[in-house]
Amino acid sequence: MAEKVGEVKDLKPGSYVIIDGEPCRVSKITKSKPGKHGATKVRVEAVGVFDSKKRTLLKPSSASCQIPIILKKGAQIVSVTGDIAQLMDLGNYSMFECPVPEDLKEKVQPGREVEYWEIGNRRIIKTVK
Repeated sequence: MAEKVGEVKDLKPGSYVIIDGEPCRVSKITKSKPGKHGATKVRVEAVGVFDSKKRTLLKPSSASCQIPIILKKGAQIVSVTGDIAQLMDLGNYSMFECPVPEDLKEKVQPGREVEYWEIGNRRIIKTVK
């Protein structure tokens, strides 16, 4: 998976972080007060991009974390079979299959254009144009 290294203290709600090997969108951040001998701890609550599961990350504010590199691309829908859509990338005209999200099932139709995100070697359809 393509990723870069950042610090936990730089995360904000709406940013992305990798927790347990899964790219997640940060939903809530809480910071604890530093103790007499300890550093400030940060609790990051996030939701998985691909599986929508809630995950938490608890680290000192000076600790490092992995941030996924998200490539946003356009594609055209070639065909739809059940929950799988066959897409053609508009940049390099390569063909690939991608699962259709539940909230976009009625909008995904052959011939329409979509925006999809590529995170590492995984892809997800985000919007239908």
